[in-house]
Amino acid sequence: MPERIAIIRGDITKQKVDAIVNAANSSLVAGGGVDGAIHHAAGPGLAEECRRLKGCEKGEAKITKGYNLPARWVIHTVGPVWHGGRKDEDEILARCYRSCFKLADQHKIRTLAFPSISTGAYGFPVERACRIALREIKGALEKYPNIEKVSVVCFDKKTHDSYLTISEEIPEE
Repeated sequence: MPERIAIIRGDITKQKVDAIVNAANSSLVAGGGVDGAIHHAAGPGLAEECRRLKGCEKGEAKITKGYNLPARWVIHTVGPVWHGGRKDEDEILARCYRSCFKLADQHKIRTLAFPSISTGAYGFPVERACRIALREIKGALEKYPNIEKVSVVCFDKKTHDSYLTISEEIPEE
């Protein structure tokens, strides 16, 4: 696996990076899981700024300040709900990563942390999501050389183990 990618188990709200990615819902209103944790840790300013953004489409991303988080920015992206792979879920998930990296480049973000997008309440199969995520992250690091480090922050052991196993399939740079 390329050295600019780290896979860690932990709490994304504690990451000392330029930006963390939020697996948001389309309204950008605080939900459950990682989204709720980020909103809770960031404080009420995040909710207010998200309201002004007037939502976000699946596969797209929007950026806000980090407020009370260690990260300066939060990039919100809306992943697909899993429907058995029949509703273009793989492509929508890939677009989430591409949209996040495009915003990261525009805002000169050098370090960022992603959760495992869509694998919680949205039901995307973890191993399938890992392959898409790691492929898109590796591609983005080639496209955007100013991005120094990308962490995938896994909340639970199953997700962390899946990312580690699948990352072994990725050749070094």
